[in-house]
Amino acid sequence: MTTELLFRDDAYLTAADCRIIGHTPEGGLIVDRSVFYPTGGGQPGDSGVLDWGGTRMPIATALKVEGGIALIPAEPAPMPPVGAPARQQIDWGRRYRHMRVHTALHLLSVVLPFPVTGGQIAADRGRLDFAMPEPPGAVSALEEALNALIRRDLTVSDDWISDDALLANPGLVKTMSVRPPLGQGRVRLVRIADGETQIDLQPCGGTHVRRTAEVGQIKIGKIESKGRQNRRVSLQLA
Repeated sequence: MTTELLFRDDAYLTAADCRIIGHTPEGGLIVDRSVFYPTGGGQPGDSGVLDWGGTRMPIATALKVEGGIALIPAEPAPMPPVGAPARQQIDWGRRYRHMRVHTALHLLSVVLPFPVTGGQIAADRGRLDFAMPEPPGAVSALEEALNALIRRDLTVSDDWISDDALLANPGLVKTMSVRPPLGQGRVRLVRIADGETQIDLQPCGGTHVRRTAEVGQIKIGKIESKGRQNRRVSLQLA
C-alpha cells in the first residue's frame, strides 16, 4: 500500500495535509497519507471533508483500493487533479464513537471467551457473534462484568508480531470469520493492559481509545440465537 496510514500511528489525529496520487474508476481519490480509516474488519470507513483549491468536498467514506486508500466523495463534484495538495479532516465525533465501540467489543470478547464468528461496529452500537452453544446467562451479570472492566481504566496499546510468530501462536486469533492479513511480514496486535495485568491481546487493524474508561457506560442489548452453535450479543453506548 502506498498510502501512509496516519490513523494507525495516532487514532486521535483528526486532520492532516495530503496529496492526491490517483483516481479510481468509481470516482474515489487516492491519497498519499490518510487520517481516514478505510472500511474493514467490521469497522466503517470514516467520513469528513477534503479541502483543495478553495473547494470543500464532503467525504462519505474511505475504502482500501489497489494503490492505497481512496476517499469517496459524498456527491459528484469536480475532482482535484493528481498531484494536487489537499487537507483532510475526519468527522471526529463519529470516529471517536467507533473507537469506543470497538474497544468495548474487545472487552466483550474477554468477558465471553468464546471463538468469534462475526462482528460489526456502528457509531453508537456494535455486536459480536460467538460460537457459543448455550446462552451466556443473565444479561445484567454480563453487563456488569463488562462495565467493571471498563471502569478499571486499563491501557489500550498496540504492538507488532511477525507472520511466523503469529502462525506459531494461533491462540491469539479470536475471529473465525476474518483472518489477520498475512504476507506483509508482520501483523498489528492490540493489547489491553500489559504485563501481569494484561487481559487481552489479539490481531486488529482498527482504531481504539487509549484507556478503557473512555468507552463509558455500556448497555447489553439483545442476545440472539443465530443457529445451533451461534449467539449474537449486541451492545450500545449508554
